[in-house]
Amino acid sequence: MMAINRTAWRCVGLLMFLTLTGCATGPNAHPQDPLEPWNRGVYRFNDVIDTNVLKPVATTYTQVTPDPVRRGVGNFFNNIRDVWSAANAALQLRPQETVENLFRVGVNTFLGLGGVMDVATEMGIPRTRLDFGQTLGRWGVPSGPYLVLPLLGPSSVRDATGTGIQMRLNNYTEFDDSSLQSGLTVLEVVDTRASLLRAGTLLNEAAIDKYSFMRDFYLQRRQNQIDDLIDQGIGVRDPAPPVPNE
Repeated sequence: MMAINRTAWRCVGLLMFLTLTGCATGPNAHPQDPLEPWNRGVYRFNDVIDTNVLKPVATTYTQVTPDPVRRGVGNFFNNIRDVWSAANAALQLRPQETVENLFRVGVNTFLGLGGVMDVATEMGIPRTRLDFGQTLGRWGVPSGPYLVLPLLGPSSVRDATGTGIQMRLNNYTEFDDSSLQSGLTVLEVVDTRASLLRAGTLLNEAAIDKYSFMRDFYLQRRQNQIDDLIDQGIGVRDPAPPVPNE
């Protein structure tokens, strides 16, 4: 599993190098997507993997796994993400969001059976989703060119940096048991993909050029998130109880 993380880290570094050196720019590229020829190639690769591996596995997972179990799996990984949200809130000097997310982690870890139950949401403690890419943006780091990362999908130079750091430091990748590391990573990927099945169906029905649609949606959403952080001092709140994957 650590080898997988090192490979992902190197991929991020390679993509950033190609971006900075301008190695894959197209002549008529979108202003925020100068690497469009490269990105479309990576997008096609990701689409093949998703169509033939991830989507079938995620579909089977939703069909054979009871809703309470899937909800517990989602809660477990959300609890880990709350740790990162708390850390990024602290880096952004957001004391309220820092305390709220830390309180969520404490409550769900000790009262929610290690995060399997989302007791904090039932208690009305809001979740504020924050990542390192948003933290960099909060302090004025520009997004840089749009990037499609192998297996990870839409990103940017700034967000890819944050993704690489988070993957490197992810707390459950430090377990000594390599089979446990691999199992948790695979389960997280499958659970995440399962939560996107409905959105993927809508995208296939609505978008003529899925690549352009996903690029424009990602860039606009990320910019809105950064603007919210700067203008209102908040992240992306999710106060509602988690919905089972469908």
